[in-house]
Amino acid sequence: MRIAVAGGTGTVGRHVVRAAEERGHEVVVLSRASGADVITGKGLERALAGVDTVIDVTNTTTLSAKVAREFFETATRNLLKAEDAAGVGHHVALSIVGIDGIDASYYAGKLAQERAVAAGRVPYTIARAAQFHEFAGQLLGGMKGPIALMPKTLMRPVAAREVGEHLVAVAEAGPVGRARDLVGPRDERLADLARRQLAHDGIRRAVLEVRLPGLYGKGAASGVLRGTSDAIQGTTTFDEWLRSPERAAV
Repeated sequence: MRIAVAGGTGTVGRHVVRAAEERGHEVVVLSRASGADVITGKGLERALAGVDTVIDVTNTTTLSAKVAREFFETATRNLLKAEDAAGVGHHVALSIVGIDGIDASYYAGKLAQERAVAAGRVPYTIARAAQFHEFAGQLLGGMKGPIALMPKTLMRPVAAREVGEHLVAVAEAGPVGRARDLVGPRDERLADLARRQLAHDGIRRAVLEVRLPGLYGKGAASGVLRGTSDAIQGTTTFDEWLRSPERAAV
């Protein structure tokens, strides 16, 4: 199968590319560097010639609902338009476990993406996953000073590698509308993950857990981001990931 990966150089995208190639698929990476821009739509139809499935793991970093919606709606609209013109038979979109009642901040963009995919002409699968093990480090890297503030977040983090493998399996199965959710093997708190990562790296820095206001903060603290009992469970724990070469390569 010929699979195009939008966002194929990112945290999850690189694992999607590797997993797809290991399973014998031909992979096309959609990126501005390769001449395919999901925001402008430039080069997409040409890049999708002969493609059977598109896996969309594009992402933006923002807490603005407006910015998130604009990014994901624009990228999805341009991808689906080009896919329809090129005859692509399956669109796979990565989303987030448990966000149905959190139409705010970044999650508002992911819900808008899901609605756009469902309303499109291309047969689709929406595959939701829990937050990645990399999430704590990404937040730590964006903060300066001796104290790191972590939003109260109850989660079941999963290895990005396992998400990539899951998305390829979803692509192989064909369009089903909604795939089973994928979560990690253990319940965790984001602040605890940050503390363990700092300790593992030998960095002395205090971590304070804070409850964010509004719908976003309430949702993150509620436990809904841990998913439900019928979700597929990954096998790599956060601490195993910390010690792995996989983490060292991030």
